[in-house]
Amino acid sequence: MSISDLYSSGKHKQEIGHFASIVKIAKTDGVISEGEQLLLDRAAKKLNINEEEYKGILKNPEKYPINAPISYEERIERLFHLTKMIFADENVAKEEVGILRKIAIALHFSTDNAEKVCDEAVHLVLNNNNLDNFTEAIKKVNAN
Repeated sequence: MSISDLYSSGKHKQEIGHFASIVKIAKTDGVISEGEQLLLDRAAKKLNINEEEYKGILKNPEKYPINAPISYEERIERLFHLTKMIFADENVAKEEVGILRKIAIALHFSTDNAEKVCDEAVHLVLNNNNLDNFTEAIKKVNAN
């Protein structure tokens, strides 16, 4: 097996873990809304999740570990996409924000700062900030 194959399989494991996190948030209220379904379909395509993986993750997202990326920028991008999922059904549930905080810690945001980072993430997505503005703001909040 070549080094590129190892990188590829490791990267795909991260993508699967990220998709599973998105599914966890979507399933928090027990129902996947039309908006959530659209976001899941787009995320699966972007993350190269095949149909078999998609069905397995949808059935049991808890089975898949998060596998946080090493890059701080990529971790912030993951937080951005996860936060967008919270708003996909236009109904932000307290439980979804709780799951987001747990995932933020798994993405290596500090335990002490995860609540503040997630609150800012929710505020930024609520106000339709793009990824660049989101990244800049999260870096400021997380620097403290």
